[in-house]
Amino acid sequence: MTQTLTTPNKTPTTSTPWKIKLLYDGQCPLCLREVNFLQKRDAGRGLITFVDISDFNYRPEEHGNISFEAAMGRIHALLPDGTIIQNLEVFYRIYQVLGLGWIYAPTRWPLIGPIMNKLYEIWAHWRLPLTGRPNLATLVKQRQDALTSETPSECRCQH
Repeated sequence: MTQTLTTPNKTPTTSTPWKIKLLYDGQCPLCLREVNFLQKRDAGRGLITFVDISDFNYRPEEHGNISFEAAMGRIHALLPDGTIIQNLEVFYRIYQVLGLGWIYAPTRWPLIGPIMNKLYEIWAHWRLPLTGRPNLATLVKQRQDALTSETPSECRCQH
């Protein structure tokens, strides 16, 4: 399975201080635990930009055109040059940026890597029900309904 994708016609950004932009589900308790850990390790250096895709202000066009549905289906991140990465590659790159790359290094080994990637795919498939959430189709519909029910003057803050 390909882990890295590039967005076409993306102009590289060289002046950005961040090294990776993580798209995460702010309604997932396990995701939040990981994000809290990563934020502590980043220690305000700004190496990682954290983007909560469950926030109603999430705009795919500002984040590599990664749709809410795609981002909810599996973890995604963007690199400053516009490259989109997903799955375990995201964790490997984030931990590498934080100086902890050795933790996910085995995911690149020939025998362990494919097994770990398969386990991640299983986790990604079952993440929502295992954390007591509706299925992906229901979440997408709820989001669409909530976004279309707002009047233009309403705030798209936390609901």
